[in-house]
Amino acid sequence: MSFDASFLDEIRARVPIAAVVGRKVKLTRRGREHLGLCPFHNEKTPSFTVSEDKAFFHCFGCGAHGDVIGFVMQNEGLSFPEAVERLAGEAGLQVPRASPEARESQRRRSGVLDVLEAAAAWFAAQLAGREGAEARDYLTRRGLTADSVAAFRLGYAPGRRGLLRAALNARGIGDGQLAEAGLIKRPDPDAGPGPGGDGAPRDYFFNRVVFPITDRRGRVIAFGGRALGDSPAKYLNSPDTPVFHKGRVLYNLARARQAAHDGAEVLVAEGYMDVIALAQAGFGGAVAPLGTAITEEQIAELWRLAEEPLLCLDGDAAGRRAAFRAAERALAGLRPGYSLRFAFLPEGEDPDSLLRNGGVQALRAVLAAARPLSDILWQMETEGRRFDTPERRAGLMRALDGRVRAIADGDVQRAYRETFDQRFLEAFGYGPWSGGRRAPAARLGRFAGPGRGPGQRGRFAAAGSAGAGYGRGRPPAPGAAPFVPGVRQAPGLLLRRQEQVLLACLVNHPGLITEHAEELAELDLVNPGFLRLCRALLDLAAGDPDLDTARLKCHLSDQGFSAVLAEILRSDVYIHGRFARPGGGADEARRGVQDVLRSYRKQRVAMETEEAVRILADSPTEDNLVRLEAKKRLLHDEPDEDETGGRAGAVVPDET
Repeated sequence: MSFDASFLDEIRARVPIAAVVGRKVKLTRRGREHLGLCPFHNEKTPSFTVSEDKAFFHCFGCGAHGDVIGFVMQNEGLSFPEAVERLAGEAGLQVPRASPEARESQRRRSGVLDVLEAAAAWFAAQLAGREGAEARDYLTRRGLTADSVAAFRLGYAPGRRGLLRAALNARGIGDGQLAEAGLIKRPDPDAGPGPGGDGAPRDYFFNRVVFPITDRRGRVIAFGGRALGDSPAKYLNSPDTPVFHKGRVLYNLARARQAAHDGAEVLVAEGYMDVIALAQAGFGGAVAPLGTAITEEQIAELWRLAEEPLLCLDGDAAGRRAAFRAAERALAGLRPGYSLRFAFLPEGEDPDSLLRNGGVQALRAVLAAARPLSDILWQMETEGRRFDTPERRAGLMRALDGRVRAIADGDVQRAYRETFDQRFLEAFGYGPWSGGRRAPAARLGRFAGPGRGPGQRGRFAAAGSAGAGYGRGRPPAPGAAPFVPGVRQAPGLLLRRQEQVLLACLVNHPGLITEHAEELAELDLVNPGFLRLCRALLDLAAGDPDLDTARLKCHLSDQGFSAVLAEILRSDVYIHGRFARPGGGADEARRGVQDVLRSYRKQRVAMETEEAVRILADSPTEDNLVRLEAKKRLLHDEPDEDETGGRAGAVVPDET
């Protein structure tokens, strides 16, 4: 929707920006401006200014900038038209309509919303009344409290047909309005005797617990119904109407939006009851699609709530298929910092049942093991397949390349190509997108190549081989590391995990960068993206020794490292190096960095020594022998962990 420039100027003139910002930020007047802590990034020293004269805000820390409309959009997660409408109401202005058609459309929408609001109130009254006893018993058995029932405005559609229609007709709401709102069905002229064949319209919801569905502003736009009796459809949603399109809406969107802005994590469950159970347990940012696979429009809506919403899915084959569909649909919209994460529940559990059976801690453990989108894409192309021929490996290369090409953003596309190149390198010994670089033989573990001798298997063994750490035909457990069937991945994965933990600790504890600058400058990290990030950390710390984490992240994001940051600042990384987590103690972090650096150096020297052994076996020259002896001396000189007493930096690989 477009607005006349003079109308927007009138809003800016009538609504003082300092008053709007002051509702969210404690401002202190400094001369002609106001100063406060930026609401868009964590900071301890105020760098956020508001100028009433110029009618804009600006943060010198993260670069956020805009006028009063932009502030409301960013701070409350509203679209431009929604922010304009909100501020116009405050200014006492009527939002202009562009044409007679637009005015008629708005009139119809307003009428439908009024009808739906009346229906929601009627359904709620039925739940509280005599006929709602069975529905109330059902909700009590499911563990819902009276507060949750009231907060989500739950209702009941009685088992006697025509009651809603009669009640709203009595209030002057005609059948045409009820049909347009999706509350009654028109009679079928071809139907025989019985319901629907007597010429009378039928209530759309019948003998069901009713869940009002709202838009982003909290207005009722549709209903979902859960059958209490025998019904071929356990759950039923309103049909599409002028205000409701199932693929564009998320259940609990309005409440979750506010919770997300207050700091809650955005979780995506599968059903209404899951969302209510999550909210009741303190997870106020829970939403759900409406009975179908999540759509591109719903993913875009999620990204208005959070940068990395987390999908909570069943741990069975159906849950993995849902994850694969969501991953595919998210690709085109990926941009720096914005992605999806995936948490897989124990088989047979949903969030509602897991909370009832295991409590909040059981759910938090599942969420802590969430996997990034890149893991899901890798699993999509490798699960249950063999890669024991060049043609099959080429097929995997082509499939991964197709996934990468589906990403529209160039920076994210490059980051994904680097990620898949690294995983290909770890699995097969060469990186297809990095000039054919090859991994040291040691990285391939005991599957370094076919035909190594009696009892030794080729590294491209069948799916589910014992060497991969999984039973035959079984998929990796939820939260497990990326997995190529039949390929032992431990050495490369250990190095990758050590690199992630090290960099996460440096980002969360920037003071350690300067302390270890000399050692970090000499590090030759395996992952090219991680290596570039390490060098950027050194450059930024050299220019500003007092750099804090918030400003460091802002600078790194500006330099195009958002996707790499997402790879290292993950909950599963902190599981393998607790000292790296934000908010941890400085001494613990310092010891952890020292231990990781020592362990990493030793691991690299060990791998290089094995590579030197292989080279010498292939070409027994004096130069190669000298190189091997030098590597052995380096390996011998590296102190063991028990000699230094350090264990804070011990990093355990996902799969050995």
